[in-house]
Amino acid sequence: MVAPEREPLRREVEIDEFFLGGLEEGQKGGRQRGKKALCAVAVEVRGRGSGRLRLAVVPDASAASLGAFGQSTIAAGTIVHSDGWSGYNGLAKLGFEHRRRSQRAEPGEQLLPRAHRAVSNLKAWLHGTHRGVGDPHLQVYLDEYVFRHNRRRTPMAAFQTLLGLGALHPPTTYAQMTGRQRTAA
Repeated sequence: MVAPEREPLRREVEIDEFFLGGLEEGQKGGRQRGKKALCAVAVEVRGRGSGRLRLAVVPDASAASLGAFGQSTIAAGTIVHSDGWSGYNGLAKLGFEHRRRSQRAEPGEQLLPRAHRAVSNLKAWLHGTHRGVGDPHLQVYLDEYVFRHNRRRTPMAAFQTLLGLGALHPPTTYAQMTGRQRTAA
């Protein structure tokens, strides 16, 4: 469901990382991984609303991983808002106008509201529709959610785009879905 020619996110973007997975005994909040999958989210700022979305499973919350996610999804020169996590320190060196926001935001002001809303809606969709997703398939489900989110206001165009993608590309095998086989570029 990913169009190879899709455009990177532009103008102003919120970026964050989050965990997907159920409740684990003995794990506290924060950035403790346990058995959960670490993912990254980037969403365009469109006034008070959200624009296009990108989601990806990332190996860790390092500057290298989060920077690679940013480079693959966001156009150079874009204003990028993030929290104070050190993994975002290198964004300015990658060609973004990085605007870090402290976790201690002004009273009544939310930190990265569009990114958090997108993650919350994703978790509700995964839990309500699919009841759970295994790690080998997670990126495929994230891609489906991005497809649905980015076409939420044009359902007929979404259907036509899906038909077009299906006609242009060969079927995806189970090995490709689970990452056991790399697709040819």
